[in-house]
Amino acid sequence: MRTLAEYLPEHPFFAGLDPASMDVVLGCAQNVHFAAGEMLFQTGSPADTFYVIRQGRVALEAHDPRSGTMVVATLSEGEVAGWSWLVPPYRWMFDARAVSPVSAVALDGDCLRGKCDQDPALGYALMQRVAHVMYERLQDARIRLLDLYGEAP
Repeated sequence: MRTLAEYLPEHPFFAGLDPASMDVVLGCAQNVHFAAGEMLFQTGSPADTFYVIRQGRVALEAHDPRSGTMVVATLSEGEVAGWSWLVPPYRWMFDARAVSPVSAVALDGDCLRGKCDQDPALGYALMQRVAHVMYERLQDARIRLLDLYGEAP
């Protein structure tokens, strides 16, 4: 497996980030591993980490007292999980559960927010990337809702 310094700059989420900014991001990163069934994060808990999935699958889940647990999305290699570290009140909106063994890069949210406060250009670059992920996830949710509730022509 490649080192963080080799892997992250080539990841699509970080594409175009200048080398100095990438070095700052790398200073907040570490490799982590989760067993199948283990929780990466839980709804309402402090959102303190941003994950880049290297291997495995992660289910983003929501709970409803009436219908139980629903899988909102399933993420796999190359995808990212968790943007709540960037948006106050810094609490998770979903659960994230490892569906299979997962290897990921964990980026410390407090560290990243501090670096973004010190360097607004880095903050803007990361916010653009997170906003793009949010946009894609909303589009996916829209399509699923249309499939579920849309009327046949």
